[in-house]
Amino acid sequence: MKLQRKNGLRATALGALAVTGALVLTACGSDDNAASTGGNDGKTNAASDISCEGAKGKLLASGSSAQKNAMDLWVKNYMAACSGVEINYKSSSSGEGIVAFNQGTVGFAGSDSALKPEEVTESKKICKGGQGINLPMAGGPIAIGYNLSGVEDLNLDAATIAKIFNGKIKNWNDPAIEKLNEGVELPDKAIQAFHRSEDSGTTQNLGKYLGATAKSDWPYEAEKKWPAPGGQAASGSSGVAAQVKQVDGAIGYFELSYATSQSIPTVRIDTGASAPVEATSENASKAIAAAQVKGAGKDLALELDYATKADGAYPIVLVTYEVVCDTGNKPETLDTVKSFLTYTASDAGQKVLTDAGYAPIPAEINAKVRETVAGLK
Repeated sequence: MKLQRKNGLRATALGALAVTGALVLTACGSDDNAASTGGNDGKTNAASDISCEGAKGKLLASGSSAQKNAMDLWVKNYMAACSGVEINYKSSSSGEGIVAFNQGTVGFAGSDSALKPEEVTESKKICKGGQGINLPMAGGPIAIGYNLSGVEDLNLDAATIAKIFNGKIKNWNDPAIEKLNEGVELPDKAIQAFHRSEDSGTTQNLGKYLGATAKSDWPYEAEKKWPAPGGQAASGSSGVAAQVKQVDGAIGYFELSYATSQSIPTVRIDTGASAPVEATSENASKAIAAAQVKGAGKDLALELDYATKADGAYPIVLVTYEVVCDTGNKPETLDTVKSFLTYTASDAGQKVLTDAGYAPIPAEINAKVRETVAGLK
């Protein structure tokens, strides 16, 4: 049975990798579709069902690296449909994106964490007559990726993950890891734990999960800045994934598409459900489906249940937001922002997410996103 399960997982992973790889390759070269001037006649592109009404010129955006692969696909599809429009999304970090938004240098920001109250207050200087709001646009699992020669299947629980990233568990053959992986030969090898070097919404979401499920082993507030001592830092989800890929004995955290595109094995999480849960878009969707809107007014920030024990629900999830002004967006970019975000929240825009390793936003919540985008001023 164990051999059959392993083979099934390998086949699933290879299939997901093939699809994701093809999509990522398709996304490459999106700059070739950009045009520096011009506009659109407001017609909907028949082939892509993308409305380009009012969109024109160049739109700058920046932020979350976790949503980069989704953004690459969205930008590719949108710019192919809307001639004369260039969407330039700089993948940096959630923290840097929000800073850029509140400085007025981007039309919207990508963030894996909702705006803090002080960031909302700061946004009012830019959003004349309004404020920054959070629009959930994509979800997905935060994969715990690892590189351990000879080990193809690995289970961990919240307490063990917390102790690894907190420097309390230092070797791969630690009894706590062995207990969760009976029958697996774990090497006597030092653990090399990697985390994000810059402020990161992915870090904050991992912290929310550990704080909700392993508080005694993770005594830190869930902030964008990495809180624990030790470990090694790398820039962006891509940087952490690259280090895990290169270093035998490494472990790190990043959005799932970085694992699938680089063939990095991921940890299954023992949540207390009937079986450990694999990091997949489908399993993340089961957790995100239980999310509740906690934002007020037009703000659609979500409350996630990181402590879920539902069968098949992967608990380490993030929802990545686009941050915009509800009122007071720049007149020169407003129509382009609305046109682009209308596409990303559309059925077509959400459909591309699953194959790319993300999870679509639940339909009821996404309907509110579409309504809010239509009413941006």
